[in-house]
Amino acid sequence: MNLIILKQLAILSAIAGTALGLVTLIPYLGYVSFFIAFVFLSALMLIYLKQNDLIGIINAQEGAIYGAVIGIVSFAAFLTVLAPLAAILGLLIKGYPLGFFVYLFNNIGSFFFSTIPLAIFAVLMSALFNGFSGMVTAWGFELVTGLKKENNENNSIDFEIK
Repeated sequence: MNLIILKQLAILSAIAGTALGLVTLIPYLGYVSFFIAFVFLSALMLIYLKQNDLIGIINAQEGAIYGAVIGIVSFAAFLTVLAPLAAILGLLIKGYPLGFFVYLFNNIGSFFFSTIPLAIFAVLMSALFNGFSGMVTAWGFELVTGLKKENNENNSIDFEIK
């Protein structure tokens, strides 16, 4: 497992999650961007990285791990951006579709006992779905290219210490 790639994936997924959180504020585009952030963002990011030769050959296990990391970081950034901005827009615009965030932020008991556990659950579910999506994407790369990564191959070192 290459830690440099994991750090780069965390940064890229935080940027993508923030952008999708902002797009979700638009009423009709919100459903599509939420679905992309919750399920398919890891597949899109792995395809982008593979097309630009930023990652090498990955197996299904690495695809699942990369997808889970993308899911956790991107959806945490997504909720961090979406919830406060939706609450502010809910206060300013009556009948705003995401106006229920106003109630969650106004009641402190509701915030600690329902909002935070729901956010943690949503982040973990996003990690699960994105991990599966990343695994299927890596398996698709293996299927299309016909290249499989050897079990002993490690791209992070070029020498052995004896």
